[in-house]
Amino acid sequence: MNKTSKNIIRIVILVLISALIGFSIYSINAARLNGDALPMPLGFGASVVLTGSMEPALSAGDMIIVVPQESYALRDVIVFQTGRSAVVHRIIAIDGDQFITQGDANNTADDPISFSNIKGKVILVIPFVGHFINLIKTPIGTIILLGLAVWLLEGSFKKDKKRDAEELDAIRAEIEKLKNEQK
Repeated sequence: MNKTSKNIIRIVILVLISALIGFSIYSINAARLNGDALPMPLGFGASVVLTGSMEPALSAGDMIIVVPQESYALRDVIVFQTGRSAVVHRIIAIDGDQFITQGDANNTADDPISFSNIKGKVILVIPFVGHFINLIKTPIGTIILLGLAVWLLEGSFKKDKKRDAEELDAIRAEIEKLKNEQK
């Protein structure tokens, strides 16, 4: 792999890690300061399923991508806010502006919610990734991620530095050899 490719990979890794940490910090602050259980800074939200109330469709630890919709239909899996918490359940009845939801694994329906409480519809499920996201959201997880990023980046730079030093030594040796031949 050439030097340009390595530099591009380093930049991509750094940007991804920075974006992940930035989004985590933004989400934590939005939740704590504004009471927003599912911030959507780019028009969509990402959340982690915390319970098994939607088994078998969704499991605890799944990551979900949520997008607001202009309308919602029966059987849509939605995220709605109740207090400072986000709940992921399926719409089982609609009465005007009121929606009745229920977890697939639950025996009883939830209290009715209004359209304004709905954050969006689940459009993508990524199994198990939520466990990693939850780890990153902890202070120790953030420190581990930053440490890993520094280690990966520094390790790849060390190889380049060593190779450059070896090339420089070879050039110096060649210069000395040429100097000795001219004497």
